Parts: sequence; C-alpha cells; structure tokens
Amino acid sequence: MTDFFGTLIPFLLIHIICDFYLQPDSWVEAKKAHTYRSTELYFHSLLHGVGLILPAMVLGIDWRSTFCLVVIVAVTHFVIDLWKVTTPKGDKLAYFVIDQALHVLVLAAIAFHVTDGASIDAVLQHEHFFDGVLVVCAYLLILKPTSIVIGAVLSKYPIVNPADVNEVKTEVGGDIDTDTVTQAVTDTQTATNTPIATNSAAPITSVSPVNDESTYVSGLVAGGELIGYLERLLILTFTLVGSYAAVGFVLAAKSIFRFGELNQSANRSMTEYVLIGSLLSVVITTLIGALVSLGFK
Repeated sequence: MTDFFGTLIPFLLIHIICDFYLQPDSWVEAKKAHTYRSTELYFHSLLHGVGLILPAMVLGIDWRSTFCLVVIVAVTHFVIDLWKVTTPKGDKLAYFVIDQALHVLVLAAIAFHVTDGASIDAVLQHEHFFDGVLVVCAYLLILKPTSIVIGAVLSKYPIVNPADVNEVKTEVGGDIDTDTVTQAVTDTQTATNTPIATNSAAPITSVSPVNDESTYVSGLVAGGELIGYLERLLILTFTLVGSYAAVGFVLAAKSIFRFGELNQSANRSMTEYVLIGSLLSVVITTLIGALVSLGFK
C-alpha cells in the first residue's frame, strides 16, 4: 500500500497547487460567466493534466501511460468543473466538497491502476484496514447521531423564563416545584397559541415567550450545531492520537468564551441547559474515542 499512497500523494500535491494557487480569481469568475465558452476553463483543465507530467516522470511511469494520464485528468477536470459552474447553487459548500471529492477519486483511481501489486484484496487484507474503518465510523457517530442523542436529552430540560415563573407563582400562590411551573406556563402558551421555539441541532423547548432582555439569546442560525460538530471533531481527534491535554485545552477555551454569556444571564435554566449539552457532547465523544483506541490493532 506504500506504493499506492506514494503515487497518490504527488498527484494530490499537483492538484492542490493547480486548483488553489495557480488559478486566479479572474479565471473562476470567467468560468461562471461563460461556462463551456470560457477559455479559462480549458486552460485550467489542461494545466491540471500537464502538471502531472512531473510526478509521472519522477515515479518512472512510461510515456504512454503518462499521455493517457494527462488526457484523462484534463478531460475529467473539465467535465467536473463545467458541472459545478453550471449548477445554480454551485458556490455552496456542499458542491465544493463534491467537486473536490470527484477530483480526488479520479486521481485515486489512476494511482490504483498504475501501482504494481495494488488490488481490492490487498486493501481489504491490509493490517490497518480495520483500524481505518473504526476511525471512519467514530467520526460519523460523533456528528449527526450524537446531535440527535443530545437533542433528545435536552428536550427533557426546557428553558424557563424567570419572569414567567414568577408570574405563575404569583397567580397560583406560594412556592411550587419547577415541573408544575413549567406545565402551567406551557398550558398558558397552548391556550394563547404562543409558538414553542425549537432548534434542529438540539431541540430547545422554550416554555415561555422570550420577553425579558436578560434571557434574550441571539446568534447565528444553526451556529450551536456547527460549534458542537467542531468541538467533537477536535476532541475525538485529540483522543485518538492520545493528546488528552489538548482535549482539556478545547474545554477550557470553550468555557472562557461562554463564561461571559452565561455569567450575564439571569436565567439559571439557560446556564444549566448549556452545561448539560456541553458535558454530554464531551462525554459521548470521549467514550467513543476511548473505545475506538482500544479496538486498534
């Protein structure tokens, strides 16, 4: 497998240089404006093909295979880029990822073909194949599935507006438990047709309309979901490489940034809500990372 990666890595290096460093912004705009009539699209595709001549010579690939390599890469790059620039929402991140994945797959297929001794059986029988599958599964688990689990747990702990809690206590009279207050405020919302806010990443049940400035929460749409994804990616990566001190650094950095927001909040339930979500994220990710590490050969 060393030969395969030894062939693929120089190909990827040329792709990165040609796609991100040797392609000016004017070429990108010209491709979007003129699509298949853009000369820049042809130049860019040809550059990718010709650029692979250098690693092909270094790797000792014969001239016939090198010629086929140049043609295949140039043509496939033209087709993939043309698809991207003609797509109405081609500037979105998803299309960028698909575009780059297709380019890498083409280069991987070529490297697989020109590498002696490389085969599907060799890949499956490689000593680290099982480890690779475990790592991929771990990264997939900490994203959407973990968000669903955290959201399901947090849905049992609604954020209560202190102003509404005091109002309900005054109406009912005396001190009552939180569940009774939550249910009373929820019933009030249902009767008045007040919408209950939710969040797709971690469903938040707001038992009261946010009418107090001290409990008003603003931020990016789905920002919490993205922050959670990035946090879990870092924690899992540091756990797998055994850098537990770095995990502590991630937690400390997040705590510092959130301390000011939570310290200024008069809503205790909001503080507890954030802490529960953060700790759940850390615990689940750390456990998955530890289990995967134990499963390594």
